[in-house]
Amino acid sequence: MRTTAAIDRFLERGGLSEATQRAYRSDLDSFALWLDERGLGLEGVDARVLADWISELGHDRRRLAPATVSRRVAAIRSCLRFTFGPARVPDAAFSSRRSRRLPDAPKMSEVDALLERVEGSSPLALRNRALLEVLYSGGLRSAEAVGLDLSDLNFEREAIHVRGKGGKERMVPLGEEAAQHVALYLRDGRPELARGAVDALFLSARGRRLDTSTVRRLVRNPHRLRHAFATHLLEGGADLRTIQELLGHASLSTTQIYSHVDAKRLRRVYDRSHPRS
Repeated sequence: MRTTAAIDRFLERGGLSEATQRAYRSDLDSFALWLDERGLGLEGVDARVLADWISELGHDRRRLAPATVSRRVAAIRSCLRFTFGPARVPDAAFSSRRSRRLPDAPKMSEVDALLERVEGSSPLALRNRALLEVLYSGGLRSAEAVGLDLSDLNFEREAIHVRGKGGKERMVPLGEEAAQHVALYLRDGRPELARGAVDALFLSARGRRLDTSTVRRLVRNPHRLRHAFATHLLEGGADLRTIQELLGHASLSTTQIYSHVDAKRLRRVYDRSHPRS
């Protein structure tokens, strides 16, 4: 089987977005050239061949970032799966691990400034303030916030029912500030935006459920509010296991990107508490 023909079929019929096709085209073309130089075809790619290729990438003078290597491996595995089926895809154990850096979380003063920027009395301003308050109060992902329905609010328990990734559900606290702004939006903002029977909590100017693009227009990187939520809780004394539950992480290892914050907190507690600190 000609490698280039197989790559073309995968890119054309693999159901990929245009952006992914462009990225994968470059990755797969370079891999095809590497195979050709060794007298190999796509059908000859096994775990050993893939490991050799990754090893050479690791010694590349351009010092490719781990994320770039991971993307290239993903492109190859996807192409092999499409062409030959899942059984012919080499083990993913060779994929380069991304470096896990401490997320860039805004300080409390930055969060306050962001919230003050959307202050206002119009229906959209009330909605925007309530939306950002909920994102920060509960550490929600953008998609989780815009996916909220009215029935997900529980003012009596001061909690929100959240549907997360993979259909997993959780309850997160609704802080006092967030609850006040959500109540104000429900009283003075949402009725002005509602058009018919729409269950969504946050509505667009046309009365439809909000989408995540609106969130990104309000704050360039809304995920930083989620990082702020986790970081500020840790700095205030919460433990990683609690943060895992609140963020909806399936594994504690995902939450451990915040371990540097937790280590600093524990050091402060140690210095205050241990007689020989």
